[in-house]
Amino acid sequence: MKQRYDSALPYSAARMLPKDRFDTLLAWFFVLVWGSGYLATKAGIHYAAPFTFLTLRYAFGVLCLVPWLLFSHPRWPTGKREFFHVCVAGVLVHAINLGGSHYAQYLGMSAGITALLLATQPLLTAIIASQMMGEKLTGPQWLGILVGLIGVSLVVWHKINVEATALASFVAVALSLAAITSGTLYQRVFCKHVDLRSSAFIQFAVSLIVLAPLAVAVEGFVVQWNWTLIFSIVFLVVFASILAMNALHTLMRRGNATKVTSLFFLTPIVAVLLEWAIFNVVPTWLSLGGIAITCGGVAMVTMTRKHERSEAAA
Repeated sequence: MKQRYDSALPYSAARMLPKDRFDTLLAWFFVLVWGSGYLATKAGIHYAAPFTFLTLRYAFGVLCLVPWLLFSHPRWPTGKREFFHVCVAGVLVHAINLGGSHYAQYLGMSAGITALLLATQPLLTAIIASQMMGEKLTGPQWLGILVGLIGVSLVVWHKINVEATALASFVAVALSLAAITSGTLYQRVFCKHVDLRSSAFIQFAVSLIVLAPLAVAVEGFVVQWNWTLIFSIVFLVVFASILAMNALHTLMRRGNATKVTSLFFLTPIVAVLLEWAIFNVVPTWLSLGGIAITCGGVAMVTMTRKHERSEAAA
């Protein structure tokens, strides 16, 4: 059976590159963009509160997708059931996930604690996938998840400030963690064959419908317009919400859920390295050791044993 590629990434690239190389390209693209998104978000919410910032983000996302959809003529959901599933996945992955993580930092939770708590997603995904989706992991892969979590803890340890963290922040980040975990799995199970271009438009629109009233009622929709805010919105819409999320969903369709979500372990590392390169925030030796440990943990999770490769080839 011929493999379908309904992603936002170039169809020609999917055809020209071997499967493993194309998956590797998608994985590194996702990690680099998602890690960069921490800095873009940090810059953006200085000038617009979280719900307002996300409302602007998804409004711009809808506007960006309109001409692209008119040009590409994607397949739209064929019935109410498929449309419903696309909307549910969108609210979980976009509105609740990002709304929770942004608001946790807005309420005082440090970036370190936020990154650490969200880095437990691969562990939570592994538990759900092994119990409900029949994805059995090897002992080394389970160990790799724990090693990766320890590595992320060391990477962000210097940024953790428990005293500045309120109960409401923990609730917000817990909602974010539950939403991104359930949302990615939900999309994989119930939206297997949707076109990722049309589904992105639907999910942006439904997220906008959910977030806009909150931006007005809770925050008064106050915006301090400047080029930093505009750049952060453009970057997060085009590269994170459209391209990186489509890369993630494409990988989820093509591979093991736990292996794919283990990529989230690497995103705080990208953020730390970018802070070093752009803002001269030098990482500690503990962070550098954590980077090495995290990479080792991800390698343990994503490795495929020889006999598994032989079975897949057969």
